[in-house]
Order: sequence, then C-alpha cells, then structure tokens
Amino acid sequence: MVNSDGQLFTIEAIAASLIMMATVFIVVNTTSVYTPGDTHINDMQLEVIGSDALKAMNYPDNGTIGKSPLIIIVENGDGDAFYTLFNKSLNNRMGTGPDTIQFMANVTYVNRTGMINSTPLNMSRPLYGGEHAVHISQWIIVDSWNDHLVPARNIFPECPGSGSSCSGKHAALVEVLLWRD
Repeated sequence: MVNSDGQLFTIEAIAASLIMMATVFIVVNTTSVYTPGDTHINDMQLEVIGSDALKAMNYPDNGTIGKSPLIIIVENGDGDAFYTLFNKSLNNRMGTGPDTIQFMANVTYVNRTGMINSTPLNMSRPLYGGEHAVHISQWIIVDSWNDHLVPARNIFPECPGSGSSCSGKHAALVEVLLWRD
C-alpha cells in the first residue's frame, strides 16, 4: 500500500455510486405506467359528465313545476334542439377550447302498435368501430295528448277516443352513447 488516502477515496467513490444506483432504482420503480386496465377511469369520468348533462336537461327551467327541456324536445321530436342543448352542456369546459366528446342519442318507447321501438334523436357524428363508447340513459314521462303536437311527428301512442279518461302519459327512455375523439 502506497497511501491510505487513495484507499479512502476509492471506498468513498464506491459508496457514492451505490447510493446513486439505489436512488435511480427507487425513482424508476415509483413511476406509474398507464395500462389498458386503467381505461375504466376515463370511462367513468365520461359517464359522469354525460349523465350530469342529461339529468340537467331533465329539470324544468327556473325550478318551475312545468316540463323539462328534455321532455319538450322529445315530445316535439326536435333533434336539432337536443343537439344544441346537449352538446353545449357536454363539451363546456374551462380553458382554451371546448372538449371533444361525441354522442349519438335515441329515444326508446312503446309505439302505436305496442312494439318497442327506438327512434334516433340526434348525433354529433357517426360511431365507427374504433371508438370506445359509454352508455347513459334517462327515463322521462311524455304526454302524447297535447294539442300542440303535430300528429306526424308524435311517435307515442294516442289515447283511444277523445272522451276517455286516458291521460296520454307514456314512459320513454332517452339513451346516449358517448365517446371521445
């Protein structure tokens, strides 16, 4: 041995390199990797956004007892109004631009012949095979016995005869598929 100072620097360098290697090992093992199993989190967030937007459309304006905008839209078969209102509440966010959530909506009901039928309400764009969509729905009660409904646009069953005690109220299910671009 020539000098004990050289051995001390060598031992110190080895210890420092072991500490640095242990630090790198800990840092690399604590990073999270996005796996396909975590996609359910995005689906749940998308489902909550869509469900909240649809429920908000099903509340009457200004807290009155009247009909909600969603019921009025379905009774009148006004797909353009549905698109405008739903898209506005669905893709509204803070920041630089709107969100990119796409949707396809339809109404399921029992038609005039007693068969279950589904009528398209509106869509932002067609759903292709590559997108992963989530499903939301909202039950509503529609009134098909109104003077303002145009018979050609009224898809719900009519009451038998004008003098009957039928109320003309029918349950309908508004279903929406949501996906992100």
